Amino acid sequence: MINEIVNKKDLLEGFNKLGIMPGTVLEVHSSLSSFGYVEGGALAVIDALKESVGIEGSIFMPALKFSLELPLTNRDKELGLTCKIKILNGNETRSAMGLIADTFRQMEDVAVGKDTISTAAWGKHKDEYLNGLNYVINTDGYALLLGVDIYKLTAMHYVEGLLPQDISDIFKPSKEVQKIYPSEQWLIETGKPPVKPWYTIQQMAYQKGYVKEIVIGKCKCMYFNVKEVVDLYANALRKDPYSLYGLRK
Repeated sequence: MINEIVNKKDLLEGFNKLGIMPGTVLEVHSSLSSFGYVEGGALAVIDALKESVGIEGSIFMPALKFSLELPLTNRDKELGLTCKIKILNGNETRSAMGLIADTFRQMEDVAVGKDTISTAAWGKHKDEYLNGLNYVINTDGYALLLGVDIYKLTAMHYVEGLLPQDISDIFKPSKEVQKIYPSEQWLIETGKPPVKPWYTIQQMAYQKGYVKEIVIGKCKCMYFNVKEVVDLYANALRKDPYSLYGLRK
């Protein structure tokens, strides 16, 4: 049954049902609004996460300094832009990471990186925040996706060094676009493959039984071992990246 109102008790029960235990290392991506109404808001979700993993566990959330995706002008479209995101200066309280992640990174007991691509961390291993999500991957940590899907899983990017250059070049803006939108101020993409490859990986993860799923309030929650899913992507990139991206070599 989908509840209209979610409280901390509901969150704790849901996280326990997923299998989150004391000592768990978590990569969390989230949408607060996906729950419906949460009593206590983002803080209630964060408190429930902390209580679930305990003092022996750790929580890692994205702290990327990105704005929400901005609307494209007619000129942008003529130049081939498919995505336009402003790089924030780091002092903003809100970003594209969502209210839960933004609240988390501003808490006094959370360590957070200063770079544009950064991670925020809490718990026993919070000093690993400088290693980004490599720590989560390499210690068999888990991902918790709250109301979002695999396209929010930052750890997936960690194996994209395996992506052939001609596929990477699909997204690379031209010199003309880079002059208009310098890379130190903007994240720009200028192409899309015929398919969304990460959804193929997500489907494979479900088929292999890697993903445990429940609903808390209105929020679909996905829980899985990060390395298992990231390895699916890495193996697909090694085996046949062109098919994965819907391309012919």
